[in-house]
Amino acid sequence: MNKSQLLRELSEMWGITEKQAKLCVDVLFDTMAETLVEGGRIEIRGFGSLKVKEYQSYQGRNPNTGELVQVPEKRLPVFKMSSILRERINKKP
Repeated sequence: MNKSQLLRELSEMWGITEKQAKLCVDVLFDTMAETLVEGGRIEIRGFGSLKVKEYQSYQGRNPNTGELVQVPEKRLPVFKMSSILRERINKKP
C-alpha cells in the first residue's frame, strides 16, 4: 500500500475528502518523524515500535576496490514488529 492508496481508504472509511485524509496522514507522519529526530520512541500497540539507533564510526572497505574507507557515525531508525502482528502475519490460512 502506498500513501495515495492509504488516503483513498481513509476517505472512503471515514466519509471525508482525500484532502482531509491527507492532512491527517501528514500530521501523523510529521509528528512521528519529529519524535524520532528528537530521539524519542514510538510504540503502536499491536503493530510495533520505532526508535533511532546510533552507530559508531568504523573502518569499512570499498567492495569494488578493496580500499579502506572511514564510515562516519550515523543514526538509523529501527522497527521492531509486535508479537501480535507477527502472529497475524504468520497465521496459516
